[in-house]
Amino acid sequence: MTESGIPVQPEPWRPHDFDHRHGDVSGGWLRAATFGAMDGLVSNTALIAGVGATADSQAVVISGFAGLVAGAFSMALGEFASVKTANEQIESEVRVERRAFRMHPQAERAELVAMFVDLGMSRETALQATDELHRDENRALNFHLSQELGVDPREKPSPYVAAISSFLMFAIGAIVPLMPYLLGFQSLWLGLLCGGVGLLIAGGVAARFTKKPVWFASLRQLLFGTVAIAATFVVGHLVGAVV
Repeated sequence: MTESGIPVQPEPWRPHDFDHRHGDVSGGWLRAATFGAMDGLVSNTALIAGVGATADSQAVVISGFAGLVAGAFSMALGEFASVKTANEQIESEVRVERRAFRMHPQAERAELVAMFVDLGMSRETALQATDELHRDENRALNFHLSQELGVDPREKPSPYVAAISSFLMFAIGAIVPLMPYLLGFQSLWLGLLCGGVGLLIAGGVAARFTKKPVWFASLRQLLFGTVAIAATFVVGHLVGAVV
């Protein structure tokens, strides 16, 4: 941007980033945080609905905190194991591809030429691009894997970030329906109302990252949560009547 306010056009050899920026979609934290918050809200609100259908407020609070702790640790450990396993699978594919590079270099070069031709390059240009790319084995390997598997080995999400995000957001989501009880109100319906408001807010916050309409994301999360909460309440009421 110049002093007169006129935007500076990017030079041909530099990235086009003067008028837009992309979010980080490879770190893994947004998916884990969103899933954790939604799961915390839905599962714990549903849990207190099921327990509160026939039990007193003390049982609801105990069940709610037990669900918070168990769910937060379960989500964190599950996220860690899931992301770690996915990363290890990518590392395994890197080793497979590197072995192919060493054992069949000409076949790998021919494969890349075919990829470039499929992208619209002439064969001569594809051959030149392949020669230049294969001067650096690591760069060529990363490009092959990104084209063949759709993943870049250099951009693996962190299992620690995913686990911590999931743990914290699950705990935050799970405590929302318990807030009325912590403030001295012994009302199940007030707790369910807090859970519903939490779902609306969580959906709206997620929409800021996904660029979806806030109203759509909020109502979608509320609808999904309401189904789970209502089903658990009915089951809790039926089981309580039988027992």
